[in-house]
Amino acid sequence: MKIARIETFFVPPRWLFVRVETGDGAIGWGEASLEGHAEAVDGAFAALRDRFIGADPRRIEDIWQIAYRGGFYRGGPVLMSALSGLDQALWDLKGRLHGLAVHEMFGGKVRERVRAYAWIGGDRPDDVAEAAAARKAQGFSAVKMNATGEMDYLSPPRVDEVIARVRAARAEGVDVGLDFHGRLHRATAKQIAKALEPLGLMFIEEPLLSENAEGLVQLASHVTTPIAMGERLYSRWDFKAILASGAVDIIQPDLSHAGGISECRRIAAMAESHDVAVAPHCPLGPLALAACLQLAGCTPNVVLQEMSLGIHYNEGHDLYSFVKDAGPLTPVDGHLAIPEGPGLGIEIDEDKVRLADKDRHRWRNPIWRHADGSFAEW
Repeated sequence: MKIARIETFFVPPRWLFVRVETGDGAIGWGEASLEGHAEAVDGAFAALRDRFIGADPRRIEDIWQIAYRGGFYRGGPVLMSALSGLDQALWDLKGRLHGLAVHEMFGGKVRERVRAYAWIGGDRPDDVAEAAAARKAQGFSAVKMNATGEMDYLSPPRVDEVIARVRAARAEGVDVGLDFHGRLHRATAKQIAKALEPLGLMFIEEPLLSENAEGLVQLASHVTTPIAMGERLYSRWDFKAILASGAVDIIQPDLSHAGGISECRRIAAMAESHDVAVAPHCPLGPLALAACLQLAGCTPNVVLQEMSLGIHYNEGHDLYSFVKDAGPLTPVDGHLAIPEGPGLGIEIDEDKVRLADKDRHRWRNPIWRHADGSFAEW
């Protein structure tokens, strides 16, 4: 059995799907979405095709190691997102060959379902009470929202506004996580995190950028609210220092950015050895979410799963737009069941994917500026 084709598809609103096919017609699907950089990831597949057309798709670990180490330059969001999509597709293909869900090939289920959360409030959080009520009506018991808009080094923290939004959401009967998107700097982060401590948040996410590891350590010494981060880390080596620092309580590797199922399984095992929980980052498409659920099915320290249903980025197309059956990815009572079908456990509508790819999206995140004209973190 040999890989005959590796195809990529630009799928709206901002996703990149991967399809692997063998010479005898076996197929597998994955997702290599890197929001705003689909063209770069697509370009990285040229090297992967050169390496792996003609390779045995069942040798997933060997392919992973060659893809990561064989090009001399390694790591980073572009190369790792390409590898992530390929890895997911290979596991999907292998599962279909054997009639097994991916979690079965990793030792079987440790849970039947995982708690899910959805987004409310948009990039600059607003109308959160109404949005939280709508999510509660959908069955969600947990939501996440951005904590603030743009913030400079000495922006007044506006803590009362943040607290009011959290209380408004909590009043609708849902638990709340706050995402700071790395918009804060150390001085403001300490003030806001301390003020939010009595609210009993599920977590504060990316209060500082992940490259400011020493700042995260200092912040963790000031507050008891769990700190979550990791969507901008791309391998076990990126996570190693953060885990060793003790600053983070929940890591959020993205299975479409951090080496796919293979690598995120290893990252989760590292986190377990540090008594750290895993809540995979996934504001992406159905293949990314299906991969996350396969990981959740066989990984004891996965505690929570993000999903993009109705997220503010999904303009024109939503989570279920390119699947034949939304059932395996539909939350029930605020939880997502672990898909039982072979491979990733979902069926992609290939005709719709190929049609969408004819008009390739060019999604870009917005650029924000402060009042003085300087760049602001989005």
